[in-house]
Amino acid sequence: MPRHYSDARLTQDPPSVIAIGGTASFERRNPTPAPERFIRWKLVFWIFTIASVLSAAPAQKKPASAAAFASEKGKLNILLDGKSVGHEEFEIESSAGGWVAKGTSTLQTPDGKSTKVNGTLALQPDGVPLRYDWTAQADKTNGAHIVFANNVAKITLQMQGARPFEQDLSFNSPLIAVLDNNLYHQYAVLAHLYDWSRRGQQTFPVLIPQELTPGTITVDWAGALNAGGKTYEGLKVTTSDLEVLLYLDPNRKLMRLEVPSAKVAVVRE
Repeated sequence: MPRHYSDARLTQDPPSVIAIGGTASFERRNPTPAPERFIRWKLVFWIFTIASVLSAAPAQKKPASAAAFASEKGKLNILLDGKSVGHEEFEIESSAGGWVAKGTSTLQTPDGKSTKVNGTLALQPDGVPLRYDWTAQADKTNGAHIVFANNVAKITLQMQGARPFEQDLSFNSPLIAVLDNNLYHQYAVLAHLYDWSRRGQQTFPVLIPQELTPGTITVDWAGALNAGGKTYEGLKVTTSDLEVLLYLDPNRKLMRLEVPSAKVAVVRE
């Protein structure tokens, strides 16, 4: 039977990665199953360990309203301490009455090897997720298919050389933000999920698919932000120990993402 979790953070072994904000603290709630331990091979070099952006606060229940999506495509330059270490190409497009957000990122590991991550997220018109597929290619190719229904994410994980593994994760709202490792265009989706009409602090349940990790994040309006001689409208994504700044143009397209404490920037080309 699939295992069920409800807004709990999973413990992971210390990763050999560059983690933003230092070593993330995790709370052990259940023994880590073998497929979760096996998934740790996938990225020996994470620029952004998104597991760090989980908080233990309860998710705010918010009625879903039509999100202000618009078709767009772009390319992101991933910088660590000012040096480019990878790129991501993405596209958000209308499909079957809803939206699809898909992206591919390529990163260079410290030993010179290349790692590629693909993600495709299907959304209802109001931003509620329907399906998500990801693959990660390095020494091996792994992936998963996720179906969202009735506040539950049903995950089928396929690891190369292993039998498929199924797991259910439960949330207290259908409006779940999907923020996967090394797929930064998903923060552009998050900016559309934010209710700009009321602004202020808003809390979302979040899923990090490559880590099988649920949790919550808080998004707040940050006013005007300046970078490269230009002024942007800002959003601040925070937890108790991490802050991510989103720089948006007048159409609220993501132009830049920064994690000041880790000297990480993701810049639209």
